Amino acid sequence: MDNKISPTAIKKRLVILGGGTAGWMAANLFAKELSEFFDIYVVESPEIGIVGVGEGSTPTLKRFFEMLNIAEFEWMAKCNATYKTNIRFTGWSPQSGVSNYSHPFTTQVDVFTKKAFQVNCLTRRLGLNVNTKPEDFFLNGVLAKQNKQPVSPEHFPFKIEYGYHFDSYLLGQFLKEHAIKLGVTHLQQKVIDVEQTVSGDIAALLPEQGSKIIGGFFVDCTGFASLLMQKTLNVGFKSFKDNLFNDSAVVVPSTMDDKALVETQSIALSNGWAWKIPLTNRYGNGYVYSSDFISAEQAQAELLNLVGESANQDKIKHLKMRVGQLEAHWKNNCIALGLSQGFIEPLEATALHLVQVSIELFIQHYKESESTQHQQNYNTKIKDRFERVRDYIVAHYKLNTRIDSEYWRANQANMVLSESLRHILDVWFRRGDIEKEIERQQLQTHFNAQSWHCLLSGYGAYPPLAKKQPALGKGDLYLEENIKSFLDRCALNF
Repeated sequence: MDNKISPTAIKKRLVILGGGTAGWMAANLFAKELSEFFDIYVVESPEIGIVGVGEGSTPTLKRFFEMLNIAEFEWMAKCNATYKTNIRFTGWSPQSGVSNYSHPFTTQVDVFTKKAFQVNCLTRRLGLNVNTKPEDFFLNGVLAKQNKQPVSPEHFPFKIEYGYHFDSYLLGQFLKEHAIKLGVTHLQQKVIDVEQTVSGDIAALLPEQGSKIIGGFFVDCTGFASLLMQKTLNVGFKSFKDNLFNDSAVVVPSTMDDKALVETQSIALSNGWAWKIPLTNRYGNGYVYSSDFISAEQAQAELLNLVGESANQDKIKHLKMRVGQLEAHWKNNCIALGLSQGFIEPLEATALHLVQVSIELFIQHYKESESTQHQQNYNTKIKDRFERVRDYIVAHYKLNTRIDSEYWRANQANMVLSESLRHILDVWFRRGDIEKEIERQQLQTHFNAQSWHCLLSGYGAYPPLAKKQPALGKGDLYLEENIKSFLDRCALNF
């Protein structure tokens, strides 16, 4: 890794090392947006495959395909994809009396109902017994309960946002084929070393066979190995282990049944949580856990007990996770994307969201200027994105009310909280205005006020009910009655 060569006068070439979903997402967007600046190359080792687990996304992936003008019918069937309107959390806060709750994705229709939800949440924080179930106030929550796909007819005039479930291996293959059609060059080479210029920039990749691969800009998509950013450019890594304990997962597919829903299920287990993701041909199941509290063998047994006889035990896989982020996401002439740049456990399906946000921000900054100032701004914004997503995930663990294991009690007792998260929780429990706090911290581009209301209300994070409750007549329930009628009528369009 210490080889140094003088800068070479070459045509500018952007080289992505590593394929996978992140690498091929980048290749597609760069080919569309930066082709005037770069020839795009993807160098992919034939020995490293994508882990084809069932995976979910946020609505950001919908925008990704819209940017590339790829219709859903073109990719969904090829990737065994289904629609996702909602995440349902089960067993996270049993002591509060909430067995499960939903976190619906936001739609345009919700502008008519979110105020009522927030008013009811405040009313409940004041001690009055009113309905604060998120799925009763938002269209995607109603669609999830009715198990309707979020695709509306032309005469429905509101934009519906939603995510997807998909096979990550098949999505990577689809994106590869599409990128090649856009003119991206695909090289199957195993890279064994890296050359740098005298200034420290990356100059070339040295494959096991064949000629060196010279480039002007590089993208590290080598996963947790982080061959370019960490091993070559010596970028440090900031671990999130102090308040996100999970570092492992065991995954297994299972047979599809006739109960497939348009939502991801997140089920709290003894030392972590399990996902259940419906694809068109099977379920993807996984257990995310902390190896400090449970062994891989115990976790596997617990997952198989949950999944039952439909589990395909021949395809069990064990994975290790490194949760945290790089200290710089762009250094010299290289950026990192995907697992190379960092990872926050998949509780809210933010992995590809962070990849896409990073790609789009890099494109914006590069088009404006390649200056050091833009590099600093990029690093500041992406690091902040990771930290704010981290806060939202940490809140899921901090606020749990399980008492059945040391793992859950340790999460409750953990006081490693950012100032941003402390302020949000303080405003909530002091019955303040969360929306104003989100605006004060300028967090609208992260998890918005609606998301925080869904989480905090879903956990039943409320004071005890007042002993004396007012006698509510029919007229006092207008908010809930009107909203139910409104959303049920909206749902008739689906």
